[in-house]
Amino acid sequence: MSASTNQHPRIIPLLENGDLLSRAEFERRYQAMPYVKKAELIEGIVYMASPLRFQPHAEPHANLIGWLWSYKIATPGVRLGDNPTVRLDFDNEPQPDAVLLIDPNYGGQSRFSPDGYIEGAPELVIEIAASSASIDLRDKKRVYRRNGVKEYIVWQFIEERFDWFFLQDGEYISQTPDAEEIIRSQVFPGLWLSVSALLNGNMLQVIATLKTGIDSSEHQHFLQ
Repeated sequence: MSASTNQHPRIIPLLENGDLLSRAEFERRYQAMPYVKKAELIEGIVYMASPLRFQPHAEPHANLIGWLWSYKIATPGVRLGDNPTVRLDFDNEPQPDAVLLIDPNYGGQSRFSPDGYIEGAPELVIEIAASSASIDLRDKKRVYRRNGVKEYIVWQFIEERFDWFFLQDGEYISQTPDAEEIIRSQVFPGLWLSVSALLNGNMLQVIATLKTGIDSSEHQHFLQ
């Protein structure tokens, strides 16, 4: 009688901050840890988020989602994602706080994989930065620029700083508010933001400014 052999299933290693992994291995480990809500691969290095406080993250995040959602429902063909995993390239799989994209069927530059992930660069990416500000404004900014994210927003809540970058000739150009403290998207006509109102927590004014943008001729032309 031959000796029986015991075959043990291969144990999948846990994700750890600072791991240097391929995108495929990152996904394999991440999917084996369903209790982990946010992990990212940036330039081949794993970053895992700490538990999120109400401020400086959860409430500002909700306010931005409300602003983006109001635009989305008024603009057919535009899709909104909250914390989606984005397959950018072989070394980068971020999970931004929010993305606004044009549906591929309407000419958008990203697409959806058969297993439901975003592949390629969404038109607009938003990050809310606290302790991660250096990553968001350095490594991620470089990755998003290189992969063709057309607009990139970083809100440093504690510093009360709001950066809105527009991709032009391969470089990110910082957009500044006009005399009315409004920034207007270069990619999504009618997506207007009163920066001062947002920083002051005046969401009624934020939505009122957005409504003016949605009612503008630029937005109507975009719909057509």
